[in-house]
Amino acid sequence: MKLIVGLGNKGTEYKRTRHNAGFMAIDEYLKKYNLELNKSKFDGLYCETIINGEKVILLEPQKYMNLSGEVIIKYINYFKIDINDILIIHDDMDLEVGTFKIRYKGGPGGHNGLKNIEANLKTKEYKRIKIGISKNNINMVDYVLGKFSDEELEKINKVVKIMPDIINDFVTLSFENLMNKYN
Repeated sequence: MKLIVGLGNKGTEYKRTRHNAGFMAIDEYLKKYNLELNKSKFDGLYCETIINGEKVILLEPQKYMNLSGEVIIKYINYFKIDINDILIIHDDMDLEVGTFKIRYKGGPGGHNGLKNIEANLKTKEYKRIKIGISKNNINMVDYVLGKFSDEELEKINKVVKIMPDIINDFVTLSFENLMNKYN
């Protein structure tokens, strides 16, 4: 079983914000395959699907970003999912808008959602897709909770359109081959 998690903040006021790039990736997968987050458990909305014979849970935590790890660890424990079978999709200010990077491990940078995930998983070694949102000189909190400009949204949408293919390949390819294919 695989767990694919898109990070974001719940609520309509956060739609199209930079911090919700992970939700946007999951939403694109759902849209492409006519799925919906039709189940609720442990402060998360999720759906179960089968990808190439493998059961997969697509999850959007419904606690605020800074508490994402509290939700994820409950899914890991309840569904008995191995840490190697988890993929976290999140925004990253160190990457330019319109770019992404697939990584096996790394630090949280200034990302409080990742800090909470690391605290709950007790490791920095989990698979992730970092979606670039660039940096700005304004207050970091205001920036990540701010909405994408039309130009930025066009670039982000191009990245988000690739996410269903990456998610499908995450299930079928080794992680090294996945990184080689997309990075």
